[in-house]
Amino acid sequence: MSEFHRQIKDPEKEKQIFLFRARLLLFFVLLILAGLVSRMAYLQLWQYDVHASRSERNRISVEAIPPTRGLIYDREGRLLADNLPSYSLTLTRELADNVPLVIRRVCFFLDLDAACEEQLQERSRQRRRPFEPALLLDQLTEEQIAILSVNRHLLPGVEVAAQLLRDYPYGAALSHALGYVGRISEEDQARIDRRAYSGTHYIGKTGLERFYEERLLGEVGFRRVETNARGRVIRLLESEPPRPGEDLHLHLDAELQAFAYEALAGQRAALVAIEPATGGILALVSSPGYDPNVFIGSLDSTAFHELRRDPQQPLFDRAARGRYAPGSTIKPFIGLLGLQEDVIQMDTVIHDPGFYQLPNDDRRYRNWRRWGHGEVDLRRSIEVSNNTFFYHLAFLLGIDRIDLAMREFGFGQVMARDVQGARAGLMPNREWKRQVHRQPWFPGETLSTGIGQGYWLTTPLQLATATAVLANRGQWVRPHLLMNDDDLPDPDLPAPISVQHEAYWDYIIGSMEDVMHGREGTARFAGAGARYRIAGKTGTSQVFGLSQEETHDRDAIPEHLRDHALFMGFAPADRPQIALALIVENAEGGGSRIAAPLARQIFDAYLTPERLAQLEADHAP
Repeated sequence: MSEFHRQIKDPEKEKQIFLFRARLLLFFVLLILAGLVSRMAYLQLWQYDVHASRSERNRISVEAIPPTRGLIYDREGRLLADNLPSYSLTLTRELADNVPLVIRRVCFFLDLDAACEEQLQERSRQRRRPFEPALLLDQLTEEQIAILSVNRHLLPGVEVAAQLLRDYPYGAALSHALGYVGRISEEDQARIDRRAYSGTHYIGKTGLERFYEERLLGEVGFRRVETNARGRVIRLLESEPPRPGEDLHLHLDAELQAFAYEALAGQRAALVAIEPATGGILALVSSPGYDPNVFIGSLDSTAFHELRRDPQQPLFDRAARGRYAPGSTIKPFIGLLGLQEDVIQMDTVIHDPGFYQLPNDDRRYRNWRRWGHGEVDLRRSIEVSNNTFFYHLAFLLGIDRIDLAMREFGFGQVMARDVQGARAGLMPNREWKRQVHRQPWFPGETLSTGIGQGYWLTTPLQLATATAVLANRGQWVRPHLLMNDDDLPDPDLPAPISVQHEAYWDYIIGSMEDVMHGREGTARFAGAGARYRIAGKTGTSQVFGLSQEETHDRDAIPEHLRDHALFMGFAPADRPQIALALIVENAEGGGSRIAAPLARQIFDAYLTPERLAQLEADHAP
């Protein structure tokens, strides 16, 4: 090879360059292989447990099994809240390729409008754990199930699942006492234990369902399953069944409740009946009510807003939350206090000219009978519901003693054990007025308090509670719905109300019997012909006030400004089995014309001939 060609191409040099490059490439290949081998060794040896666990979690999933909600029974074993089988539509987002598109197809197939589609989109996001189905629709019809089954290949992640839904056989009659269950909302999710509600789509919203939610819910179960890469179940590995919720047995008498609700139908009214011996609530009625079953399924928002806007306020629990001036129903309590404080005697008599005047005051506080009742003592004053005697008695007692004594009967306090949302009412006193109105207490306000008017407000539940304590002659019982817990001690139970002489109880209860059976009793027509003796007291609660000399035409007053009619009492008077309080809002007539006859119907419905015969047999010598 010539010198010229050797200068252009040197095979030896090229060979050396090639060998150098080959060795360098081999070095890098070996270096990479060493890195891969070391990484593999690290993952396989040192990180084995970690990745084995991750792989197991990808292959094995744990699914929640929701518990069966506890049932609710009345005192006779009648079913008040049941669980019925139903079919619902669920969506697992991880299994759906395009969630908005899938939901749009569901709405198209089921002929749902745009508002419903938006609602389903929102529900699809309300889930708590990965691969946990979100509830879209419930109570599917057979036609809807068929449509979804035919088009299932177009709806990935969508399943039709069987479940148990709450059912309330008595409907509106027990709506406020039991409450209802509804979908778990975002607000609910913020306060609940998500683990405890895994797989559960409903929660107690109001009433007993909410108060005893933890006991009714039960404990969630689980099943461990093997799944493929798409999350489909291949086989069941193990399972633990859920623990059903606790069944509740109540003091409520479903037949009495339904009868009372029907008796109050068409009126804004409330009734609470209590068994004096136990404090068990026999009936807790608020009229009008609503059908709680509509809250369980897919409640139309329009229907819900109509319920809220209804001027009759069917969603408002008048029995536990309605606050009303008690009117003359509190006169037996004030009379007992007067005897106990020794400011009057059982034979104290005053003259009633139709009004009462404070010393050095020209204002006249009028009796409901403008010409008065003449000579009256305490017993006749309760029988005829004389105001003048109680103006005089309230003046002698003073607001401080009235306040303290009435609180002993539970006024101004929530004494019920398990009535969800119960309000405290209002027992006015000097300190309250100073704080709220920034004014001193005036003597005239004491007189108004003495006849259950003015600032004094009570709920039907409170008034029934005080009536039960009176029927027990001062022995306290705490009102409650649940029968299961009757034997549990109650360390906060108020002490019994004691009096100087037992004859005081006989005197006051005898006066209340005169109201129902006496010659001048305000409720004598309601008590006529009863097979048992009733102790009761009627009352009228003013909605708006009049000046002392002003009179009014009842027919000219708008319906919503008319007086409320009240009644409280118990029966039989000598061996009380039922104590109740009843109010009818804006009634066409007072407590004697409206409330007392309704109460008599309730007494008769509960004190059947069979129950009275059994009572006589139990007390036979």
